[in-house]
Amino acid sequence: MVTTLEQQRAAYAWQHVQGCDDKYTKLAKGAPALIMGNGLMQALAFYEYKGKDHHRALNCHILGWLHNQKLVTDGAFAIAMGDLFAANSGDYRRATQEALELLKWVRQLAPAVSGDPG
Repeated sequence: MVTTLEQQRAAYAWQHVQGCDDKYTKLAKGAPALIMGNGLMQALAFYEYKGKDHHRALNCHILGWLHNQKLVTDGAFAIAMGDLFAANSGDYRRATQEALELLKWVRQLAPAVSGDPG
């Protein structure tokens, strides 16, 4: 069965929000604004710096998706950041757009799992 990219995003998001809590849900709701206001790498660095479980989980989910889409060579934070630093502007924009598209699904599905309406 052939699935669309949008279906793949939805399935990935659904799989990765399982077991999430209300902190993750609230963080995911604000993630697109943080990325659009500050940039993808700055948002990822902020989540890594915060270091709490829900921050690291969201970072892991975003970076895992970017790795699945072959926009970074590895989903590990340090390697992915190196790839993003080295990316040309078109690839960086595509990575940012993919992160935002994934977050549309995460923001919708996480509350269904956590029970937090946000």
